[in-house]
Amino acid sequence: MASEHHPDGEEGDGEGGAGDPIAYFLQDMTYHGKTERTRDAYERVLREFEAFLGTPDRNPMGTTKPPSAATRRDCMAWIHELRGSVAESTVATYASYLHRFYAYMNQVGEFDSNPMTLVVEEMDERIDTNPTRRDISVDAMVSFVADVTHPLDRAIVVTLLKTGMRAGELCNLDLRDVSLSDTDHATRPQLDGKADSIYVSPEPTVGEECNGERRPASNKRKRETVIPVDGELKRVLKQWLAVRPDPISPADPVFTTTRENWGQRVTPDIVHHIVTKHASERGWHRRGGDAAENVTPHYFRHFFTTHLRDRTGDRGIVKYLRGDVAEDIIDTYTHNWGDRVREVYEANVYSLC
Repeated sequence: MASEHHPDGEEGDGEGGAGDPIAYFLQDMTYHGKTERTRDAYERVLREFEAFLGTPDRNPMGTTKPPSAATRRDCMAWIHELRGSVAESTVATYASYLHRFYAYMNQVGEFDSNPMTLVVEEMDERIDTNPTRRDISVDAMVSFVADVTHPLDRAIVVTLLKTGMRAGELCNLDLRDVSLSDTDHATRPQLDGKADSIYVSPEPTVGEECNGERRPASNKRKRETVIPVDGELKRVLKQWLAVRPDPISPADPVFTTTRENWGQRVTPDIVHHIVTKHASERGWHRRGGDAAENVTPHYFRHFFTTHLRDRTGDRGIVKYLRGDVAEDIIDTYTHNWGDRVREVYEANVYSLC
């Protein structure tokens, strides 16, 4: 694991200090439920900065120093060195990682200050949480989906594209969260009277038990959401459920592995691998590419948002379906779900297969 990396072979100082502050930070990220992929991304960036500080002819003071001794000028010099070698959105992402690292270490008392505070304020570009992304038309996405023939892969890709849910939310779906007409299984009370719908709960938290199973990811929604299932997604889900391996978990996960660990709930890493494998085959993903270039599960959420918003002209409904709106807007669409949300969704959602 990333948090076990200690360049000098020594363990951290434990609760009294951080002999390797980067390893200390990564360990705490583990405790906070961050995925291995997220921790690996942070470690890669932080170790690159550490190497910069440890190379005298690269840093402004011409000396070797640890991350705990870095100054504002050291941070600015590293960011300046990045420019021209990576995309601007990647520079912003790296800066945000470094800022998060120093802010946390300062907050827990391991570092005396955060040298990135002024750097972030002084940067020419804002840290972009929604960078410009590859523009893929619906027709191009239809062609992409047509090439995804494996039942699990196809069900995952179509579900992400038609619902806009996060990869972790898809992983946490249990059969009780899916209501499909012409199927016979118990569903949540929240789905009563809402046939052909998916319920996304805010409850699952990575590492904690939900419906009798420890979860691989957290759902990041503030409030529960009921997402309509149109005829196309219903057909794909029923095709998948007809061949789904018997789940190992009593929670009855919707999406289970069909390769290694047969019958276990899929994880965000598995979903990410499935999507990027197919995207790579089409030239939509490459190792080292940034968010502006690569198609990932999160790109599908962007695709859903962009195309459905453009077709409906109703930002409120799209925000409701994404699960990231204020309570007053959520309440408006919750109370009017059957008449408004499903009607607008079904009238405007794109066809993919």
